Amino acid sequence: MSDNGEITRESEEALVPDLAAEVERLRAELAAREREARGHEERALRTVAEFDNARKRAQREREEHTRFANESLIRELLPVLDNLDRALAAGRADPGAAALTAGVELIQREFLRVLEKVGVAPFASVGDRFDPERHEAIARVPGAPHEEAAVVSETARGYLMHGRVLRPATVTVAVPPEPSAGSSD
Repeated sequence: MSDNGEITRESEEALVPDLAAEVERLRAELAAREREARGHEERALRTVAEFDNARKRAQREREEHTRFANESLIRELLPVLDNLDRALAAGRADPGAAALTAGVELIQREFLRVLEKVGVAPFASVGDRFDPERHEAIARVPGAPHEEAAVVSETARGYLMHGRVLRPATVTVAVPPEPSAGSSD
């Protein structure tokens, strides 16, 4: 600069490298800040996604709990339903108990309707192939007239709750006939 405050050519040329270096430093700092900002933004997005997933998981768990909250109570009631089945079987064998049998049938139907409202339904087993997830084998019979591993009879009905096995059916299963002692293999 000159004595009168004007910028001279020499002073301008001395300032240019300093300005260029300062501009370059500022650009580098800006790039570093932009990377830092992107990192913060990515972390914020991940946090929001994790929170959303946690919220959805908690909602699913609440719904699952609500659907199966009465499971233990219903398991305790199923033997009562089994006893109604036994009473009906005995009543049908006695022609003099027709009125009583009709009343028990009404009670049984109402009981099943109430269970159906909470997502419980019986499932049939006789004639199906034995499935260890749905059946509990309590006896075996040589199955000449039956297909091997077929459910021949049912001692107690099985029940599903919202599509999940609440209680497996207790069943008798057909097995291959025993080879006779006199045959040679």
